[in-house]
Amino acid sequence: MKIPFSFALFSALIFSAQNCSEHSGKTAEPPTPDAIMAPVSLPEGFNEYWYAGKAELCTYEVTQERYGEIRQAEQVNVFVTEDFSRAKQVKLDDPAAAPTDRVPVLKLNLIRRFHTGIYDYSIMQSVFTPVSGLSTLKTTTTVQDWCGQVFMQNNLEKDGYHLRGFSYFESEGDQDLRLPLTLLEDEIWTRIRLNPSALPTGKLSIIPSAIYTRLRHKPGGAQNAEIKIEKGEKESDLKIVYTDIPRALSIRFTTAFPYKILGWEETHEGKIVSKGELKATIRSAYWEAHDNLHAPLRDSLKLRF
Repeated sequence: MKIPFSFALFSALIFSAQNCSEHSGKTAEPPTPDAIMAPVSLPEGFNEYWYAGKAELCTYEVTQERYGEIRQAEQVNVFVTEDFSRAKQVKLDDPAAAPTDRVPVLKLNLIRRFHTGIYDYSIMQSVFTPVSGLSTLKTTTTVQDWCGQVFMQNNLEKDGYHLRGFSYFESEGDQDLRLPLTLLEDEIWTRIRLNPSALPTGKLSIIPSAIYTRLRHKPGGAQNAEIKIEKGEKESDLKIVYTDIPRALSIRFTTAFPYKILGWEETHEGKIVSKGELKATIRSAYWEAHDNLHAPLRDSLKLRF
C-alpha cells in the first residue's frame, strides 16, 4: 500500500555553548522550499512493518572520542510509530478521543553510553517526525555525566521553533529562544527510515547534530553543507560535508525498505569522533517486556552496558 505525502520545511535545533567566541562567524541562509520539498510516496510494505504493534530495536558497537581519547561505547536505536498530539506535542493517551489533534509520527529514541576513566556518560535523543513527511514536531537531547546534565527541547510552533535549554554550566545557563525553520541533522535518521529518496541533496543549510555541538561546546546555528547519497545495490551511503565547520557525517543504510541503519562515521577536523556498526536487530513490543523474566532478551541484542 502506498500513501502519498509531501515534505514541508524541516525543523531546526540549536543551542548556545560555553563560549560564543567559538562561533564560526558565518550563518548559512535557510534553504528555499523548492530545495527541500519533494512529493514522494511511502514505500510498499510501510504499514505492515511499522504498524505491526512492534518497535525496531537496533544495537551498535561504537567507538567514541572524548577528551582526546577513543572510548568503547554502545548505542541503541529505538524506532517506533505512535500517535502524537499536534497541540501539546506529547504522546496521546487516547488517540480516538482526539482525531483532529492526532498526528502519526515515527519516533527515534537514541541512547549512547560510554565510560571516561572512572565515570560514565549517557546520551539520549528523541526525534518525532510525522509519517506524512511534514515538519518534525519535536526534538529533545540530554547529556548526563558525573559532573551534571544538560537538556534541550525544540518544539514546532506556527512561525518557527521554540527552543528551551537547561544546563548546569553557568556560561550556558537557561535559554528560551525563537528559531526559524531549516534542515536538522538529527532528523535525517528518521527521514531515511521514511524514504531516503525524499531527502534533499546538494548544497543547503543544516543545523549540526545537537550531540556534536554539545560535546564540542560549540554554539548552534545553521551551517552551509552539502548532502550526497551514493546508492548501491544492497547498501547506500548518505554523506554530509559541512563547508564552514570541520565536520562530516556518513550514514550507511540498506538500499531496500525498511532502510535499516547499518552504521555511521562522524569526523571532526578530519578525525573520527564516533563510528558505529550494527550488532543486532529485533522487533519487539519492548514496553511489555519489563519483568525479570524478560531480561534474557537483552542477550539477543548483544547489550553490554
